[in-house]
Amino acid sequence: MGGMAKISKGGNTPVPTAELRAVLTWRAAGAPDVDASALLLNAAGKVRTEADFVFYNQPSDATGAVRHEGKRPTAGGVVTDTIRVDLAAIPAGVERVVIGASADGGSFGGVPGLALHVVTAQGGPIAEFDIDEASTETAFLFGEFYLRNGAWKFRAVGQGYASGLSGLATDFGIEVAADDAPAPQSAPPAPSAPAPTAFAPPAAAPGSPVSPPRPASPPPAAPAISLKKRTLIDMEKRLADEGHPQLLNLTKQAAVSLEKRGLGEHTARVALCLDISYSMQSLFKKGKVQALAERVLSLGLRFDDNAAVDVFLFGSRGHVAGQLGLGQYNGWAERIRRSPGLEGSTDYAGAMRLVREHYFGSSAPRHQPLANDLPVYVMFITDGQTTSREATREQITHSSFEPIFWQFMGLGRPGGFSFLEELDDLTGRYVDNADFFSVQDPANVPDGQLYELMTNEYPTWLGRARARGLLI
Repeated sequence: MGGMAKISKGGNTPVPTAELRAVLTWRAAGAPDVDASALLLNAAGKVRTEADFVFYNQPSDATGAVRHEGKRPTAGGVVTDTIRVDLAAIPAGVERVVIGASADGGSFGGVPGLALHVVTAQGGPIAEFDIDEASTETAFLFGEFYLRNGAWKFRAVGQGYASGLSGLATDFGIEVAADDAPAPQSAPPAPSAPAPTAFAPPAAAPGSPVSPPRPASPPPAAPAISLKKRTLIDMEKRLADEGHPQLLNLTKQAAVSLEKRGLGEHTARVALCLDISYSMQSLFKKGKVQALAERVLSLGLRFDDNAAVDVFLFGSRGHVAGQLGLGQYNGWAERIRRSPGLEGSTDYAGAMRLVREHYFGSSAPRHQPLANDLPVYVMFITDGQTTSREATREQITHSSFEPIFWQFMGLGRPGGFSFLEELDDLTGRYVDNADFFSVQDPANVPDGQLYELMTNEYPTWLGRARARGLLI
């Protein structure tokens, strides 16, 4: 399949046509048997029903948009296993189609020549992803077709599972039944013994009192409310009692988007990383930064149990700016505009170092995964390009080994944020740990739509972070 554009792990490419084939290839001699599969995922990164899992035993989804076409031997001992994807026919509500496989009789480390090829329906080359990092994994997620701004793209993923096809399926919401346990064998009969003399209870004498009936069993107890749910209920009550109607409304708007993405009772630490360069002055003066800060705080009230978000600022350098909570949010943006005040340039990396130092104790290069029980969600808001591009790339790459997700938001005209788009698709990371969107005027974006944008890729990152050992 020559002539294809080779892409590395984390890389992506637009797909020029709706009808495609994802072709998995490997050399068969002495290798474990490999079976390709696909999952159709919603915005929360989960299947809608078990019909969204396409594999050898269920070769099509309910609509026929995704089909398993099966294996074929080719010249030179190479075997192919193909998934056909008609992107024009993908049902509404599906935002990703992931392509994976399982290995039977061994691990993917014993499968030579493993690669995923994306081709047109006629076999025209689009992309090739060589999988050369496999070792003990018995299931692999190779790549995905994903919807971005109304257009489909393909991304090379390269994420392995040591738990086989069931582990991969469970990660995306498929309930895999445990193997039926063998029925317990009957205990051997006890040695024969003389039958005891029969004994019958005496008959009740006429007129004897009848034993009272047993009391009725109490009704089943109501399901217990989780600690997180109780915390959210208490938070909403506090907002109502203390006179924060706007924040209460925003938290309820956020809840709708979070429930849709399976994050209704999710807990994370939340940070706001805000541009304070001079070009932001108009947004500060018109109250648009204040309104954005309140929207981020409302998301933080649902995620973070301490009812506050940590704040970091960046202009000519980074600043640690304490917390934004219920006691500080009124007039907060104007206070920031006055002190530390607006600055003359835009240093993303300076703020990113401070964020990593705050949560993980260091902003140094990292090449091994660092695990924690709580993820960090960073809302990173800017209206311009940075003066520290290479240092920013390094911070994104090294932080991909940490349980932190960067949600970049550009304020301004479309097309003016090429570097942030690059960060969104940066290759060489341990996991894809960033997303980007832009809005020309945040005041014109409804609250619900903004929360959808703010959490678009976060659930997907959570799944990958768990699978790669960043979250415990």
